[in-house]
Amino acid sequence: QVQLVESGGGLVQPGGSLRLSCAASGFTFSNYAMGWYRQAPGKERELVARISSVGGRTNYADSAKGRFTISRDNANYTVYLQMNSLKPDDTAVYYCYARYNLVTNWGKGTLVTVSS
Repeated sequence: QVQLVESGGGLVQPGGSLRLSCAASGFTFSNYAMGWYRQAPGKERELVARISSVGGRTNYADSAKGRFTISRDNANYTVYLQMNSLKPDDTAVYYCYARYNLVTNWGKGTLVTVSS
């Protein structure tokens, strides 16, 4: 059974940093593409960043480019999202996902609040 557990969210001031983690279990992690979506209040869920299963190719939303970095640790079944220079517009619930053969599994999310 695929399980994804996010952690690392919280309250941070504008300009600050957070590192989100997603601990995975129940599947062969290295075979799955991984990524992060977010959903702000009243808005649709949007892709933030993703990383491929092979080669570790990364893609970012325009809003995340230059500020966020996604990485994966296949040995420890974990994917990370390093977020720097955070802005109030980054406030959202951040969801980790794992995708294989068009099937997507989701974590329950972690809340990030950027506010002074």
